[in-house]
Amino acid sequence: MRIISELMINEQIRDKEVRVISAEGEQLGIMTSKEAMKLAEEAGVDLIKIAPTAKPPVCKIMDYGKYKYEQTRREKENKKKQKTIETKEVRLSPNIDTNDLNTKANMARKFLTKGDKVKVTLRFRGRELAHVNSSKTILDEFAELLSDVAVVDKPAKLEGRSMVMFLTEKR
Repeated sequence: MRIISELMINEQIRDKEVRVISAEGEQLGIMTSKEAMKLAEEAGVDLIKIAPTAKPPVCKIMDYGKYKYEQTRREKENKKKQKTIETKEVRLSPNIDTNDLNTKANMARKFLTKGDKVKVTLRFRGRELAHVNSSKTILDEFAELLSDVAVVDKPAKLEGRSMVMFLTEKR
């Protein structure tokens, strides 16, 4: 969230020339900051620098409290519209049975249809690490079961004692 208090208002504006916009949104042109302050005082509102990086800086004549309120409301609206993508994990073992694999695939399918990413982890314990090559087929089979709704984001890769693969929803 952007900090609104870093905006300069009224006497804090020390630029020689500023581009001024009225409260209704019409351009009043480029003038000195003193003239712009005088216009704002006559209207009984504040002079707010809304674009400090522009040449010359852009200032708007309006009520600062109202501006702050609208800004926070706009930020809340944007936050609501954002969708966070979570990563759900499905753990498998090298000697998994077909029915168990189907159950895990259905669980992953549920996660994918909700819009989440799925991390498929194949954990190796003890001597299972000797059969890494044959276990890669389990992950391939898992991806094949979900090929109608998912696409492999990152292919299977051995990381320590586990093999990891990422799946995302098909667009």
